[in-house]
Amino acid sequence: MPERQGHGLRAWDYEFMLDLTMAVLEHDDPESLWHLVSAHLVDALGLNTVVFASIDLRRARGEARGWAPRSLGQGVNEVVQRRVRQHHPLVPYLASGAHHPVIVRELTDRWRESAWYSEARRDFGTTQQLGIPLPGADGPQGGLVLGRTGDFSEHDLAFATRIQPLLTAADRHIRELRRLRETAAAGPAPPRHDLTPRELTVLVLLAEGLTASGIARRLAISPHTVNRHLEKVYRKLGTNNRVSTVLTAKHAGIVP
Repeated sequence: MPERQGHGLRAWDYEFMLDLTMAVLEHDDPESLWHLVSAHLVDALGLNTVVFASIDLRRARGEARGWAPRSLGQGVNEVVQRRVRQHHPLVPYLASGAHHPVIVRELTDRWRESAWYSEARRDFGTTQQLGIPLPGADGPQGGLVLGRTGDFSEHDLAFATRIQPLLTAADRHIRELRRLRETAAAGPAPPRHDLTPRELTVLVLLAEGLTASGIARRLAISPHTVNRHLEKVYRKLGTNNRVSTVLTAKHAGIVP
C-alpha cells in the first residue's frame, strides 16, 4: 500500500498534535496515559471508541492497554481477545508487516456482513474502523483501533498518518515510564527534584551509557530534542557535561 501523504491537513490538526504532545510529556502515570491519548482522539475525530491494543501475534493473544470513552470498561479486554481469535482484518494486516494506517473496509469486501461489524455496531454504535499500527516496538505489536458511526475520509486517513509517529513515540515514552517506575519500586524512594518525567527519562538513558543519538532512537525523537532536554537537566542539576551530570544524579540517588 502506498504511503499516505498529509495533504489537506488544517492548522487545527497541527494544533491538536502539539496539544497532545504536551499532554503526553507532562503526564507521569504510565498506567493511564493511553486513556488520556484515547480521549484526545475521541474529541478530535468525533469517534465512538478508541482502543489501544497490544497483540502477541505468535500466541494469538491480545490485551487492551487504553481506551475511551471510559464507559467501555474492563470488558474491552474480552473484546480484543475475541477479535484476535476471530482474525479481525487488522490482525493479519499487522502480521503481514504492513505499518501504514488503514481503513478496515479496504481490507475486506465483506465488512458489513461480518460478525465484527455486527458486534461493533450493536455494542458501541460503530459502523467503520480505522487502524493505526505502531511499528518498531519490541515484543507484542501495538496499535490503535478508531471506531466511528459513518465512514472515515481521506483527510482522516492523512491525519492518522501524520500523527502515527507521535503515537509511536508516546508508546515508547510510556514503556520507559513503566520501566522507571518498576525500577524505583525495587529500591529506596528517590530524592525530590524538579525534573519533568521526560527529562528524567532522558537522564536515566544517559546514565545507562546511551549517546544523544541512541536516546533519540530509543524515544523516537530527534537528537536536537534530546539535546534540549539535556540542557535543561544540566541547568537543574548545576552541571555542564555528561560525566558530571551522571555522577551528580547518581550521588543524589536520582538514577541507579
